[in-house]
Amino acid sequence: MKRLLIVLFSIPLIVSAQNKPLVVEGVAPNLYINHLVVPKENYYSIGRIYNISPKEVAPFNNLVMETGLPLGQTLKIPLTASNFLQSGTPAADEVLVPVYHTVEGKEGLYRISVNYNKLPMEKLKQWNNLKGDVVSNGTKLIVGYLKVKKELSPLANMAKAKPADAVVIKTVEPTNKTVVVKEQPKAVVTSEPLAAVKQPVLVKETPPVIKKEPVVTAAVKEEVPVKKVVVATGAKSFGGGAFKSDYEKQTQNSDVAGETGEAAVFKSTSGWEDGKYYCLHNSSTPGTILKVTNTSTGKSIYAKVLDVIPDIQQNTGLLVRVSNSAAEELGAGNTKFVCSLSYSK
Repeated sequence: MKRLLIVLFSIPLIVSAQNKPLVVEGVAPNLYINHLVVPKENYYSIGRIYNISPKEVAPFNNLVMETGLPLGQTLKIPLTASNFLQSGTPAADEVLVPVYHTVEGKEGLYRISVNYNKLPMEKLKQWNNLKGDVVSNGTKLIVGYLKVKKELSPLANMAKAKPADAVVIKTVEPTNKTVVVKEQPKAVVTSEPLAAVKQPVLVKETPPVIKKEPVVTAAVKEEVPVKKVVVATGAKSFGGGAFKSDYEKQTQNSDVAGETGEAAVFKSTSGWEDGKYYCLHNSSTPGTILKVTNTSTGKSIYAKVLDVIPDIQQNTGLLVRVSNSAAEELGAGNTKFVCSLSYSK
């Protein structure tokens, strides 16, 4: 009777656990999901739920399979290449269950992107229907998908279609193929008797001169489609960038903070064509617009804060990191420089 009551009591817990969103823990590459052991579960049944070999689960938890699993124990289920997907498509017998990260503290999309295998920020926005770069504390963001077997895992009922990955188009270098059609020599007809004409007189036309670009007469020119290439040098001047008006709104009715210190650069594809400059800064929250002035050139730009500066040795003493397109407009290139900052408190 007691055993029956335990089983009946555990059924709601199993159903509830299966419908609860999967929240990722740990730091890449050691990412994992927590699983609470319920009655009649073992390494093999749990492995089927999460599409992973039980031989990977036990050592990940510093356990041995022979000892079994006690009821109520929390197991860490590793997210590996075999069961965790951030790009591509699942196998025909698999479906995808979203795996979430809960936003905490001053986390911005940039830091979340780096922490989860450098997942592109645009993909984060696409998966979570985000329009901007700021996310509130407590927000659950999809950072990947658990691949589970349709017929084996009870998590399959939580499956969700992953938005299609963006199609990458390879750049084609500009080329012009020119095919020259040669004309046949023309025979000249004379009024002399046929007997007097030993051979037809042939007049050869001067072949056309082919230059690099002009269209050649009597030539067929085949155009090859060319994809526009954004070159990360020689940036356009955007008069400080696209976020200047946002800075003016933020500082209009608030106190303005000022700082001076050393700046460094990070690489980004943004800003070269749209003037959207970004930065990393410790004293302001993600979404704040900073006015950054290069003290040696006097030039200024407006950059949106993505996140704090990573706490690593090479960032010691830095006040701010700006995107390379912003540094180009500031006249700093890719080297460190002294700057002054102003922003809304």
